[in-house]
Amino acid sequence: MKLLKYITNVRTLLGCLAVFGSAFFFYFATVIIKWSKMAGLAIDPAMFALSRFFLGFIIVIFVMIILKKKIVIRKKRLLFGRALGNAVAVYCFFKGVDLTSVVQANILNMTYPIFVAVFSWIFLKEQRDFIAIVIVIIAFAGVLLILAPAAMHYNINSMWGLASGISAAAAIIYLNLSRQVHDTYTILLFMFGIGGLVLFCLFFDKIAIPGTAELTYIFWCSAVAIAGQFLITIGFKYVTAIEGGIISSTRILLAALLGPVLAMDPALSLAGWIGAVLIFSGNVCLTLRKARNKSSI
Repeated sequence: MKLLKYITNVRTLLGCLAVFGSAFFFYFATVIIKWSKMAGLAIDPAMFALSRFFLGFIIVIFVMIILKKKIVIRKKRLLFGRALGNAVAVYCFFKGVDLTSVVQANILNMTYPIFVAVFSWIFLKEQRDFIAIVIVIIAFAGVLLILAPAAMHYNINSMWGLASGISAAAAIIYLNLSRQVHDTYTILLFMFGIGGLVLFCLFFDKIAIPGTAELTYIFWCSAVAIAGQFLITIGFKYVTAIEGGIISSTRILLAALLGPVLAMDPALSLAGWIGAVLIFSGNVCLTLRKARNKSSI
């Protein structure tokens, strides 16, 4: 029994480390985008987004061939909803990094649990939770502080980061619904394939053959982000939804702490730090609330 408990504890620890690693990798992918700008390269965010989807699509196909997995489609609308929501979220996220700061874009992207609660309240009557909405309202105060961290005005480009959080929330809702009827590989294949195709059609005029320097940044941004995707997939096998949700939200604190060091972003003001903590606390409370509601059913 002691050996079994030890193995379980080790797996849980490794799962937590994997989820935390995914949070860092998702953050670090955006740092690479900022580094490309600091190097004087003008790489359109669409190129970063397209390369992420293209490389992800190739890797998923390769893994499916190796593991002899088959595509099983049951509800196409859920797969398309997930793919479209994720594609919009990734592009808006990268655009936000390009036009604002790594810190602000990451924190605003991590508002998606707040918008999941809002969408659930609007569209899913059986999931309406008054206390969750109170938490959302408090967290929105944090969003306003992040949008205008130094004074009562904001940069219109900050809306790209917020848009990534809103569209990511829609993608997460479709993912939760899709998981009920589809396996992981089918979802990932559609997400990368359809999402990449949509971005290609929308931003065809932004595509250019990259030079060696540009290709280096594009490749590593995509590789790091996909590594984060695999880490979070592995990690969630060994941690609870509560643990995974809370650890994933640490990307907010990582961005706030490491932004001035890795991306040369300006340090958050006191108002900005309060906003970051409010959003992080809101995400944690919503995660705990959701788990408690599930356990009471």
